[in-house]
Amino acid sequence: MFGKRLIVSGAIAILIGTLGACSGGGDGNGVDDGIGYEQDSSGTGTGTGATGSGTGTGSASDDTVHGLKDSVRHVAAKTVRATRPHPVRKCSTATRRVRHTSSSGTGSRRTTRTWYTTERYRSCTKVRSGTETYRKTVRTEKWCVELDDVNGDKRRDDVWYEVGRSVYGDARAADDRARLEFSPVAEGC
Repeated sequence: MFGKRLIVSGAIAILIGTLGACSGGGDGNGVDDGIGYEQDSSGTGTGTGATGSGTGTGSASDDTVHGLKDSVRHVAAKTVRATRPHPVRKCSTATRRVRHTSSSGTGSRRTTRTWYTTERYRSCTKVRSGTETYRKTVRTEKWCVELDDVNGDKRRDDVWYEVGRSVYGDARAADDRARLEFSPVAEGC
């Protein structure tokens, strides 16, 4: 029993140590990597930030990216007219034979009476009746942000990221060359 407790407490200690090591602060260049921080082209932070991770924590996770705002792009949804079969509900009245039984008496004097009746019911099915036109979406709506100096790498410029609508709004409102940090939906646009 004592051995199991010792193993569990050792595993917890290792887990706490690992989590503490992973939650380190900034990147060592004096710039805060937290949410809500923005850097203009002169390299000074303004603190009003256009960030979009929305996590509410001060540490950057592995799926966030940061860099300098280059451009933003909104790609509207594209639809085309298409046709598809038009189903309609067709019902008909039908009949079926229903069996009924009734028992009376007890023991050796028990009798069972059986009789049949005809019952009417509606039978409905979906059948194709021509075609109908509708708007088919061939391209979904996208919001994109282009970053320079992605994750501090001066060679990674003009990288597009697909982002959520709120992140796009924040990035659009931010100044040119402002430092942005967000979690992208996908890379590319």
